[in-house]
Amino acid sequence: MYRCVCFILLLAGATWAGASQPPLIRDDEAIRKILSTRVDLQKQATGIVVGVIDSKGSRVISSGTMGLSDKRPVNGDTVFDVGSITKVFTALLLADMARHGEVSLDDPAAKYLDAKKVKLPERGGKQITLVDLATHTSGLPLRPTNLVSKDPNDKYRGYTVDLMYECLSSFTLPRDIGTKYEYSNLGYGLLGHVLEKRLGRAYADLVESRITQPLGMKDTRIDLTPAMKSRMAAGYNNELMPIATEWHFGALQSAGAFSSTANDLLKFLAAVLVYKQSPLLPAMKSMLDIRRPGGMQPSTEIALAWNVYVDGEQKVVWKNGSVGGYRSFIGFDPKARVGVVALTNAQTAVGTDDIGLHLLDERIHVDLHIPKPHKEILLRPEILDRYTGRYQFSPTDIMTVTREGNHLVGQLLDGQRFEMFAESEHDFFMKIADAQVTFESSDQGPAKVAVWHQGGQDQRGERIE
Repeated sequence: MYRCVCFILLLAGATWAGASQPPLIRDDEAIRKILSTRVDLQKQATGIVVGVIDSKGSRVISSGTMGLSDKRPVNGDTVFDVGSITKVFTALLLADMARHGEVSLDDPAAKYLDAKKVKLPERGGKQITLVDLATHTSGLPLRPTNLVSKDPNDKYRGYTVDLMYECLSSFTLPRDIGTKYEYSNLGYGLLGHVLEKRLGRAYADLVESRITQPLGMKDTRIDLTPAMKSRMAAGYNNELMPIATEWHFGALQSAGAFSSTANDLLKFLAAVLVYKQSPLLPAMKSMLDIRRPGGMQPSTEIALAWNVYVDGEQKVVWKNGSVGGYRSFIGFDPKARVGVVALTNAQTAVGTDDIGLHLLDERIHVDLHIPKPHKEILLRPEILDRYTGRYQFSPTDIMTVTREGNHLVGQLLDGQRFEMFAESEHDFFMKIADAQVTFESSDQGPAKVAVWHQGGQDQRGERIE
């Protein structure tokens, strides 16, 4: 699910430098060094697996083990939860159904729902369409407003279709439909549900019969087989503490419930890049035909599920995921016909996004320095209150800071939250990433500026309220 990682990558300098030559994939030993640094020195996971596919074929490079107490090495058949990469499957299902005339992208989502059970929000006389849901421009929020689980490690457990209907029927859209990107798990849960209703079959069965089975992706499932469970990497949080609970998505499974392997996702990329013939190719290509402004930075667009970075003739298409102790990345350069998969068993902020993007374009920064230790101190509430407010780093990067007890909490435009811990009166650090924030204030008044430090760079965010 798209979280603060976009913000962190942007401020760390994950942008194109302006050159237009094709990307150069590093050799296996260089990739292995990046992975071992991330695992052995930065302690960002116990295992990372990277898959690369190009005109020479596919290969897998890995580092580390299945878990702290499971010393089996990770490999291309190791199973990871892939979180929001699930949305790519959901959007492909939509595109394939549209190609076969079973739905139209411009169909109102309400067309396939029982009006007696749910009334979808409207605004300005316009209804939410399937393409609005698939491009995160419906106006629906990141998460439902009526979540029932109190477990942050399994926040969607017990979320039923009836609860989703209740949320949708009472929700007021904050902006016109189709006008602004706002990442929405609720929207993608609704999209998968609509496709189920249209065909009268369960979402998981539809994806299996129309996508994973034809592509030979036997290890890409929501309900894991015993063999998959035996090859499942243990999941950890950002401090390498075990995540004991599996995530259960309930009615929102089409937003992030799949698990997979590097080898399976390479099969998917082989079809996308036409190294393997597939009847899904027209639908795969059509996923990039529709573009709307994305939410990360001006050069980013959102297609059907895919993020698209564009810099002149250079284009990188990608999607990431974060769920219950795992981070995932899948991406490709359609012109160079190069694809990358990266999977890791810790739910850290950057995860494998910077590695995947770096392997697709070496001009993109990958963070390999070893973070210095930070020691938390306690500050009086009246000091912390000086720093609460909203800080704008760019037109699409605004951080809202609030106080919760004895520490600060940052929140981004997509609703993602992260804690900030004081190490001096003005300086704060995060545990989810090697990033710090310094608040500039005069006398005893509110801070005027928040300075974000990461990857050797500083970005200033002016207080806007």
